[in-house]
Amino acid sequence: MPFIAKGAKPRIRIGQLGSRHAHASGKLAAIRKLSGDFELVGVAQPREEAESPIPGSAAYRGVKQMSEEELFATPGLQAVAIETEVPHLVAAAKRAVGAGLHIHHDKPGGTTLGDFRELLRLAKRKGVTVQMGYMLRYNPAFQFMYRAVRDGWLGKIMEIDGMMGKMASASLRRELGRYPGGGMFELACHMVDSVVHLMGKPAKVHAFARRTQGDGVADNQLAVLDYEKATATIRCNHRDPHGFPRRRFQIAGDRGAIEIRPIEPGKLTLSLTEAHGGFGRGTHEVKLPRSNGRYDGEFADLARVIRGEAKLAWSYEHDLAVQETLLRASGMEVK
Repeated sequence: MPFIAKGAKPRIRIGQLGSRHAHASGKLAAIRKLSGDFELVGVAQPREEAESPIPGSAAYRGVKQMSEEELFATPGLQAVAIETEVPHLVAAAKRAVGAGLHIHHDKPGGTTLGDFRELLRLAKRKGVTVQMGYMLRYNPAFQFMYRAVRDGWLGKIMEIDGMMGKMASASLRRELGRYPGGGMFELACHMVDSVVHLMGKPAKVHAFARRTQGDGVADNQLAVLDYEKATATIRCNHRDPHGFPRRRFQIAGDRGAIEIRPIEPGKLTLSLTEAHGGFGRGTHEVKLPRSNGRYDGEFADLARVIRGEAKLAWSYEHDLAVQETLLRASGMEVK
């Protein structure tokens, strides 16, 4: 039995299932970095990708490799990060949850609503956590914005405008071509999660897609989320050579507004009609805490939740609403 220093918290035994998600190596690096919270037992490929080799990049160097069955049979295993290809995410997650394990489920929630709903129902029955990998939840700029909206600094919200874009490589275009929802589905899901967190599930969703390159990929998209007294627009453009610095999220109410641009690293401008939280009336460039790493906040929070020190701020119901809204925003069939 490993020695635990007096007063130290026992580490959570965690594994990673899959390596072919776009965020897989970054998530594994975050787990390894947080060695005070986690004991990484190994990495396995899911049964759907069993023939795929584990990458040889730095994040995987020295990590024990095993089969899915060996991973789930590891004594004391408490959690698994699900990092498969998007079409296999939910099936792999169901097997982990069925084994009674907490999961970090990378984005998005699969390609259908019904399968994702079944996963959440199973997790509820098993009493385990499903943490979705929407990284902006833990971005310091977004956390500041969430607090400002929650505490009423901006008044009644009237409009939201968000954009995530990039210039897609040939390999990324092939990946996006697997989904009728294109880039809105694969990338702008982060934006949908934030809008639903702030505003709830929209009454209606209107999706617009353009396929500009002759390969059938939806690469220039707009979604309009319709609320009783507000609208939210989300753009996703995979032909944007300046996509990263132009990524933005703007929210305006009848008493104030926030603009986050660029999103990473977060730069936030706050405008108020009256003083709140130490900020006076007027426009302010807000100094934000420095982020330790793109994914560190996710896994630090997951550790707190598993230990019972905190409650996950995003409910099963929220995640289901995000999945439905995302499918509609992407012009995909909701089934």
